[in-house]
Amino acid sequence: MASPLQFAYRTQKTIGVFDAAPVYEPLAGFTKPEGNLRCCAYSPCGRFFGWSTPDAVNVVDTSSGNLLLSLPIPNVYEIGFSPRGTYVITWERPAKDENGDATKNLKIWRVVEEGVAPADKKPVGCFVQKQQGGWNLQYTADEKYCARLVTNEVQFYESHDLFKVWNKLRVEGAANFALAPGSKNHAVAVFVPERKGQPAAVKVFTLPVTNTPISQKTFFKGDKVQLKWNKQGSSLLVLAQTDVDRSGKSYYGETTLYLLSTTGAFDARITLDKEGPIHDVSWSPNSKEFGVVYGYMPAKATIFNHRAVATHSFPLGPRNTITFSPTGRLVLVAGFGNLAGQIDVYDLEKDFRKVTTIESGNPSVCEWSPDSRYIMTATTSPRLRVDNGVKLWHVTGGLMYNEDMVELYQVDWRPQPVESVVGGDPLASVPAPHASAAAYLGTVKTPSKPAGAYRPPGARGLATPLHFKREDEGGAAHVVSNGTPNIGPNGFGRPRRGVPGAEFADSAPSVVRTVPGAEPMGDENSSKAKNKKKRSKKPNQGEGRQGEPNGGASLAPPPREHGAGSGSEGRSPERRGNNHHRSHSRNNGGRSRSNTHRGNGNGNNAPQNAPSGPAADASQNPTAKKIRSLQKKVRAIEDLEMRLAGGEKLEDTQLKKINTKAAVLKELGQLGGE
Repeated sequence: MASPLQFAYRTQKTIGVFDAAPVYEPLAGFTKPEGNLRCCAYSPCGRFFGWSTPDAVNVVDTSSGNLLLSLPIPNVYEIGFSPRGTYVITWERPAKDENGDATKNLKIWRVVEEGVAPADKKPVGCFVQKQQGGWNLQYTADEKYCARLVTNEVQFYESHDLFKVWNKLRVEGAANFALAPGSKNHAVAVFVPERKGQPAAVKVFTLPVTNTPISQKTFFKGDKVQLKWNKQGSSLLVLAQTDVDRSGKSYYGETTLYLLSTTGAFDARITLDKEGPIHDVSWSPNSKEFGVVYGYMPAKATIFNHRAVATHSFPLGPRNTITFSPTGRLVLVAGFGNLAGQIDVYDLEKDFRKVTTIESGNPSVCEWSPDSRYIMTATTSPRLRVDNGVKLWHVTGGLMYNEDMVELYQVDWRPQPVESVVGGDPLASVPAPHASAAAYLGTVKTPSKPAGAYRPPGARGLATPLHFKREDEGGAAHVVSNGTPNIGPNGFGRPRRGVPGAEFADSAPSVVRTVPGAEPMGDENSSKAKNKKKRSKKPNQGEGRQGEPNGGASLAPPPREHGAGSGSEGRSPERRGNNHHRSHSRNNGGRSRSNTHRGNGNGNNAPQNAPSGPAADASQNPTAKKIRSLQKKVRAIEDLEMRLAGGEKLEDTQLKKINTKAAVLKELGQLGGE
């Protein structure tokens, strides 16, 4: 009988091992540890499970829960296993000894060692590893060799002898590497980022290492990469990313995808037909195809073959994750993070037919079970500290198991070879769910149907008229209710509301707008016009006077020469940038209110102190004000035209303002402006 599915979890206070379908109960022989538990991990073969406490590292047998190994090693923050479970690797926080030298904090131990007590165990290898990222050794699938990255060099060891370097690969500036997982050929890929104007490069070598790569790819826009081997180790996907997007379209840099073969016969950049970032890349277990989710939301998911040719594209949607089932028959395309958490399951053997859509909520973990029948989702801390727990879904969409937990930090399926799990069609039959699933579904409120927009009783039950629909729903383009264009006579906003039955303002004869309180144009008989003429003559009446006492001293400022355009015309657009003329116009122009300034002076400086009457009236002239206003609008429209010609996207109101240029120029010409 095949062993049941199993998963392990780590919470704030404990670690548990749980047998899933079909029994749904904790592992019988396993005693839950409690306390400050920093990490836990399954071996890739699935035989062992280990975790660390502040005082020791423990390893148990996953089938019975019996303790196999307990190493008295304090302060272990990371734990891992070799592919076949022969070795357990521990990483401690870096420290220094009494002499100030760094201690060897990366240690490799044998899991099973006959005739040796746990307290007497000695590590088979020790290294200094300061960085926690990429801390573990990388092993070949047969555990014959292992490797680690040091400065400008990848060092290779034989797994049984870690105190002697077996081979070295010298690569200047190497920042990342990945060993091929296949057992047919031993290959290693090394990444070198951009440096001093030189492009980034990914080079593939075989073991034993030679100085000549069997395949390589150089490219720009590659500050960091993800190296993804297929299961056979025959092809490599390189997901390159920059730290900064120079086009300014993304906060997270630019992404590009490349495909290389270990034979050197094929390398290419993957051509994607939708603009935007690459969200996820995943190989199929058959090593002959891979899936990519890319583009701005709604994103596109596409399946490519091993020659980088697109074979199928799924519908657009808010998705950022793609994962193949262990058997390679099914694939899930989901949207997590800030998306809604929907999971679409497709059957690749049935013409990419959609099996179901699962509403998973807000999970941070989504993994296939080893038998491809279940999907595990979990909400973990510290991403979310509420609603933490584990859910198991059948591939047909039904919820099979639910367990709520307090501050869940980690959850993993036990790895199992595909050959050891139950075969058959995963879609043929749906097992009965656990009681916890029914209890959870009973507490979930059914989402109410959106009420939609209010409709009066007389319109209920009828089809929605087209003028109530949006343009993308088949409705007509929006216009204002009276049929007039949605733009005012000056090019800004909506026009003023008119009196019902009255003529529109545009159809009325053209009337020059005046300043409230100012005299109308051309009204020579008005009392205000007559009084202004009298005031303009007063400065000229003092030309024949004798000098004032005290040598003609006056409180008025000394007279100054004014050229054309000064005085009352100092506020015109032509003089806007000249503060010198503006100050003169305010002190000495026709708008001056100083009687002393108007009355003092002799015949030589009287014309300099007070300009003539027409110059004094220019600032109060409604026609001149109207011309200046229209000239200002023309300059603003020309500025918008230049921005539009430069490729800038303008608002609708700005485009409407550009369309009013002809009307503004016509009105300006009627007033005699340029």
